[in-house]
Amino acid sequence: MNYTENSTGSSMNKPQEIYVTKMSGEKVLFDEKRLKNSLKRSNADPDTIEEVVEKIKTELYDLIPTREIYRIAFSMLRKKSGSSASRYKLKRAILELGPSGFPFEKYISELLKFRNYETRVGEIVKGHCVSHEIDIIANKEDRHLIIECKFHSDQRRFCDVKVPLYIHSRFKDVESELKKKKEFGHKTILGGLVTNTRFSADALQYGQCMGMFMLSWDYPGEKSLKSVIDRSGLHPVTSLLTITMDEKTQLLTQGIVLCKSLAENPDILKNMRISPNRIQKILQEVRDICECKPQ
Repeated sequence: MNYTENSTGSSMNKPQEIYVTKMSGEKVLFDEKRLKNSLKRSNADPDTIEEVVEKIKTELYDLIPTREIYRIAFSMLRKKSGSSASRYKLKRAILELGPSGFPFEKYISELLKFRNYETRVGEIVKGHCVSHEIDIIANKEDRHLIIECKFHSDQRRFCDVKVPLYIHSRFKDVESELKKKKEFGHKTILGGLVTNTRFSADALQYGQCMGMFMLSWDYPGEKSLKSVIDRSGLHPVTSLLTITMDEKTQLLTQGIVLCKSLAENPDILKNMRISPNRIQKILQEVRDICECKPQ
């Protein structure tokens, strides 16, 4: 990291403030603690984390893009530990669930199942005024969620306030019809919005005000999308480094979105005519990255 003399010209030096440029274009101070936390989430060992951090600090320059920091860290992790690199690329792995939004909807459905919901994907539901195609319907004893998923293949995009406004109006139309049914009398019925990127401040304020179920990459805190994935071990197949992009596309086309599905049914890989040797490498990576953390 660069150093500068203080205004008195004395030999006492202080670190120069380094700003980084986020994908959104926002300029923020480089945060070593935040970098270390992201590396800890990858399950990298302490020595590797320190090595990566020190390397990045030597490469820093003012307004360095965060994607460049990511590139350096990912490259070093891949050499040290493939499973750590696979976990570290989680955000990009979610982006690779595109370009259509359906694999993302199926993936979110699997995460909700982990939270003890029964789910259905892509159903037509009759509202009071018109019928609506609902991305995910999630149900458990005391809750019924009507969820719209907004997938972005560009992490610079986000959900502005128009999105929850539109989704809430659809939800109210469906809710009024559901409330006529006896089986929903004891349930809390919520409209929901899930995105793989983020919400604008107005979108979040509106969703909170209307009591919507809101989930994004970093909201709400310890129950955010990234946190749920870390705790559950439900990593997407796009996290894997041992399969090609074409093979990932094949899996997504078959509706297979979870790494753990490959461990549970290795015949999926055999049917793709992958060699036995590669299958063993793929399954080893799956076992390494999908170990669930204590909740």
